[in-house]
Amino acid sequence: MTKARFETPLRNARGRLDPYWWLVAPLLAVTVGLFLLPLFNILLLSVTDPAPGLGNYQRLATSAAPLRVFATTLKLCAITTLVSILLGYGVAYAMAHVEGLHQRLLLVAVLIPLWISVLVRAFSWLVLLRDQGPVNDWLIAAGLTDAPLKLVRNELGVIIGMVHYLIPYAVLPIFAVMRGIDQRLLFASRSLGAGATTTFFRVYLPLTLPGVFAATVIVFVFGLGFYVTPAILGGGRVVMLAESVSVAILQTVRWGYGAAQSVVLLVLTLVLIGIMGKTVGLKKGFG
Repeated sequence: MTKARFETPLRNARGRLDPYWWLVAPLLAVTVGLFLLPLFNILLLSVTDPAPGLGNYQRLATSAAPLRVFATTLKLCAITTLVSILLGYGVAYAMAHVEGLHQRLLLVAVLIPLWISVLVRAFSWLVLLRDQGPVNDWLIAAGLTDAPLKLVRNELGVIIGMVHYLIPYAVLPIFAVMRGIDQRLLFASRSLGAGATTTFFRVYLPLTLPGVFAATVIVFVFGLGFYVTPAILGGGRVVMLAESVSVAILQTVRWGYGAAQSVVLLVLTLVLIGIMGKTVGLKKGFG
């Protein structure tokens, strides 16, 4: 009897190396050389600089300053995620219930922010929201306030800038799930006597929850790594984790401490992506 041969990701049914892998080999080499090796170096720095051990991680867990940075980062990401999901759900709902030209126009409107540099958008919001900016001028002219509101150089300005950047990442996963819903389920609910509100909350909303959860994870993960927007709209008063890493490496030259912060950020990101992969699946999550 001959042994049965089984295909593997690297070998074909005859047990030979699949020739298509030679096409992927250059990309794998670049990935290992430019990503995995530097990543390993960061992990090594976090436990060897300035002295071997877990001192950098101990400082992150016990010192007040890094804990405050973590708390600020998580709070801003949570608020940004909540606002982005609420606004993104409405936009995705509108996109899923129009057809033809209207749907394409909405899709283009959602994608346009992705084509503009985050630096340009941050400075644009700074001009719009400053004390003598158009937004405060309009509020004063409308009689809604007597003095300019503090809309930038604080957490509010950072949240506004982050929401503007992250809304497309909330819209697209939700829209992908909404587009796949069988409309006959909604018709069946209405034919059984349920009203529009009951159908939405009892049938439609539960069917869209996988997209909502995926969008929540994506927006939160992207928010964890924000650097330019908090630095500009926060005016140095709102420090998030990515900016703290930059300060540790470029200004205070504490490479090990900055590397430890980077590792914590990476682990948190991988955990959230892993949760999304186990619950709704990466393919569905990314539309």
